[in-house]
Amino acid sequence: ATLEWVDWFNNRRLLEPIGNIPPAEAEARYYAQSDELAMVA
Repeated sequence: ATLEWVDWFNNRRLLEPIGNIPPAEAEARYYAQSDELAMVA
């Protein structure tokens, strides 16, 4: 049960302060944006 909760907490719960998206999606967007900025520089 603990591993299921950790999976939910890290990948499926929605965070209102960042636009009601899961933390994993927010992290993916962050790294995609930083990769784009590195390519521009």
